[in-house]
Amino acid sequence: MSSGQLSTPSIVAKWEIPLSDGVYTVEFEHGTASGTRAIFINGKCIRRQEFKFALIGEEHFKVGSEAHCTVQIKTVSSMDYGYFLLVNGLPFEQFLANQAKQLKCWILPVDEESLRVVLRLDSMEVYSNGEQLDIMGEFTDEGSETHFELRGTPCMIRVTNSATSAAGRRKLLKYTMYYGNNVVPEAAVDQMLPFTI
Repeated sequence: MSSGQLSTPSIVAKWEIPLSDGVYTVEFEHGTASGTRAIFINGKCIRRQEFKFALIGEEHFKVGSEAHCTVQIKTVSSMDYGYFLLVNGLPFEQFLANQAKQLKCWILPVDEESLRVVLRLDSMEVYSNGEQLDIMGEFTDEGSETHFELRGTPCMIRVTNSATSAAGRRKLLKYTMYYGNNVVPEAAVDQMLPFTI
């Protein structure tokens, strides 16, 4: 469960799920006296159910275009409940670790708006605030370049070999994004932007 202030007293768990099409905030409401279970994604209630006697169990739902999620409600003591999130079958912490290996992210201000640019390493697809961009890739002597535009400005993600791993087994790749001629610093994949659905 993510720490932080919860929006209502009955919200018992909150997670921020980084996907290529955005970072989604998932909140889970569990009324242990009323039996109510509700799931909110980015503040919007997507499911609310009343259970009279079933205080433990699972809730299944989808987030974005790529994440199948399950909230598991388990008894952790005689009067306390634990809330655990699975994303695509993985415990939340393991999913986050995998996302950090599979996505590269940059956040930059353009025309008084923040844009979140994401590169999927498995497919080399590029997204800006959740929209897949048209790209043109090319190989260079140093590695590869992926070209695209953001609001009419030419951009590029350059991939180069930066070093060999400590074990000497594989090359480490460096991903650098350019907005025009300016280098954009890399951001954490779970860094938030204002986001609506």
